[in-house]
Amino acid sequence: MSNETETTEIVNEGVHEENVADNSATETTETHSEVSHEVTLFAEPVFHVGSFPVTNSLINSWVVVIIIVLFSLALKKQIKRIPTGIQNAFEIIVDGALNMADSVTGDRKKSLKIFPIVFAIFIFVLLNNWLGLVPGIGSIGFIEEGHGQSVFVPFFRGGTADLNTTLALGLFSVVGSNIFGVLIVGAWKYMNKFLNFKAIMEIPKKFIKDPSIAFVNPIKVFVGIVEIIGEAAKVASLSFRLFGNVFAGEVLLSSIAMIFAFILPIPFMFLEVIVGIIQAVIFAMLTLVYFTIASTEEEH
Repeated sequence: MSNETETTEIVNEGVHEENVADNSATETTETHSEVSHEVTLFAEPVFHVGSFPVTNSLINSWVVVIIIVLFSLALKKQIKRIPTGIQNAFEIIVDGALNMADSVTGDRKKSLKIFPIVFAIFIFVLLNNWLGLVPGIGSIGFIEEGHGQSVFVPFFRGGTADLNTTLALGLFSVVGSNIFGVLIVGAWKYMNKFLNFKAIMEIPKKFIKDPSIAFVNPIKVFVGIVEIIGEAAKVASLSFRLFGNVFAGEVLLSSIAMIFAFILPIPFMFLEVIVGIIQAVIFAMLTLVYFTIASTEEEH
């Protein structure tokens, strides 16, 4: 009898352990079935080309470029000497933008040199800002398994909601303006804006006639060093301003949609449409100002 009792207890313990194991497995399965998705500061990689990650924001930027190219080619085929319809509307927009550029440069010839770059940046930034508001952007994607949890990764994300994109745009604007300055002003004159060798070389020549030059010209050299720091600050200012405003809009819309997904987000979406226009105009105008300043000689 004692052997039978012991055998029964062992069997019961085995069944209890199996039940506990089954319950823990069920809990683990339920835990793994939960899919998390958060608005991240970084753009999520969708696939890789070799070791190069292709992120959802990069794909979104490619889509914008394709839209611009296809629309430009379609518009080019319909250009007429007497504009009508959409050509007339775009000519009004371009003419108004060119007049705005004249108010900054003060010279139509200079505006015509800078305008194609600035207007292209404006269109690219504007479409990236707006494309992030299109339904499906940010909500269509795939589930990625890793580190014991399932994470939703969208196929598309607003290009300007990624700091990498805005940083690249900021670098393009600042570096491009400096190259433009070298081409217009000349390499020697433009270099003296930052490393003022001319001011240092003038000290021994003019010291006898004007001793104060020994104090004034070193200040000019120091101002040139400050200008170098200012160029780096321009990149940070352009990139962080655009990224911060667009990313904040995405977070706002996501938060509002979690509270109530119907009707409530609509006013905020219209607000983001306006913010998208404003940010594109600011970015383009600052780029125009940087190009204008770079193409002006220091004495002027």
